[in-house]
Amino acid sequence: MERSNKNLKIPTGEIEVVANKIEVLGKCKNVLPFEINTEQEVREDLRLEYRFLDLRNEKLHNNILLRSKILKTLRDKMDELGFTEIQTPILANSSPEGARDYLVPSRLNPGEFYALPQAPQQFKQLLMVSGFNKYYQIAPCFRDEDPRADRAPGEFYQLDFEMSFATQEDVFNVIEEVVPYTFKKFTNWQVDEGPFIRIPYREAMEKYGIDKPDLRNPLIIQDCTKVFKDSDFNAFKDKTVKVIVVPNGAEQGRKFFDKMVEFAQTEEVGAKGLAWTKFENTGEVTGGISKFITEKMKETLEKEYGAISNCALFFIADEFEKAQKIAGLVRIELGKRLELIEKDVYKFCFIVDFPMYELTDEGEIDFNHNPFSMPQGGLEVLETKNPLDILAYQFDLVCNGYEMASGAVRNHNPEIMVKAFEIAGYNEEDVKNRFGALYNAFQYGTPPHAGAAPGIDRMIMLIADSQNIREIIAFPKNKKARDLLMRAPSVVSEEQLKDVYIKLRDE
Repeated sequence: MERSNKNLKIPTGEIEVVANKIEVLGKCKNVLPFEINTEQEVREDLRLEYRFLDLRNEKLHNNILLRSKILKTLRDKMDELGFTEIQTPILANSSPEGARDYLVPSRLNPGEFYALPQAPQQFKQLLMVSGFNKYYQIAPCFRDEDPRADRAPGEFYQLDFEMSFATQEDVFNVIEEVVPYTFKKFTNWQVDEGPFIRIPYREAMEKYGIDKPDLRNPLIIQDCTKVFKDSDFNAFKDKTVKVIVVPNGAEQGRKFFDKMVEFAQTEEVGAKGLAWTKFENTGEVTGGISKFITEKMKETLEKEYGAISNCALFFIADEFEKAQKIAGLVRIELGKRLELIEKDVYKFCFIVDFPMYELTDEGEIDFNHNPFSMPQGGLEVLETKNPLDILAYQFDLVCNGYEMASGAVRNHNPEIMVKAFEIAGYNEEDVKNRFGALYNAFQYGTPPHAGAAPGIDRMIMLIADSQNIREIIAFPKNKKARDLLMRAPSVVSEEQLKDVYIKLRDE
């Protein structure tokens, strides 16, 4: 090879190949639907339609290889901890797990349907009754939910695990062993070590306005309703008032505050307005609602709320739960716009002590979280306490503002199970009919058990530092839950419908 043609930067840079014959093994059209390795934006639906080409993109290709390595790591770690991998059925029964079921008609049983499992919840509890004390699987789950950037429509995977004779603390120990280990293996970012911070649900809603707080954001929400109790500011009268104190926020110009007000009033946030003011270095209170801030109120905000000089204060006033929600969204947006989010770090926390029940929009009592969880206090609290005051042994693992796992100590006592469902509007016959296998199994000596299910897709998305969960799934569906590559869902023939005794009706 001529010296001028050498390329010592690559392994084959000193090798020259002389071709005597060329055979094309797979022909390609002259024009590609889009350039594969390019920084240029390509319409996502076009990429998904030609996913087999899109997967040749180096970054996307590496994401799928990363997924494979993470799955192997999770399996190896669970095996090391003594868990047994067991597959559970895909064709299962309908169960109230918080989302719509995907129903599958049965040809052999006319008029009856299977449901694709939203989670292997009942099966893994039955495995505990069967004596498999430490179970896990990489479980496919199916929920008919609207897609989001961090939630794939239709199907997703979770590291589902359950343990007999286990407490909530035992489950935390497994998560704190498996999750940081996996993250550290595939990232050079700083990873929180266990034990993770534990935040009660109600505290999370008070301080962060959300039950999946991003702890990289240093801002917190405080309740300052008492400060404005005797205020002349009518917009705050008879309202819950929340405040977010932003250090050095007084340095921002009027345009920044106007843009934050516009954000709060968007349909997604739903605020009627967003009040604000500045505490200047000079000691003056300026801008926004400054004329309503008396000297006494200023002193209280300084002493009790940390409103130091050169800060900005943002106030949200509404009914209690709505004020929490709006304040939570404002906190997130402030963190982004002011670039307060700590970079290159994974911060974990457990949200604990979830309410067992909540009120529906119709004012009826329903389960807040997992209906198969053990109430804190057992049967006694179910019989004596206001349902809305009952806490459950339920928890979520949160990472950088994403819910990454849910888990609970399970209800293994049939008497407690019947009473818990009774409060939510189910009688014992309903429980027998809808959860017959569990109800029956619990009559035969069930060990206490607990478990959790970290979401694998979301875990990989975080490790890959991707903003879109579709970027770490080989063949994802689009924002309308359509598979553009395989053209699903699709219309089926009349004969296929007849086989399963289904007749379509016009709307």
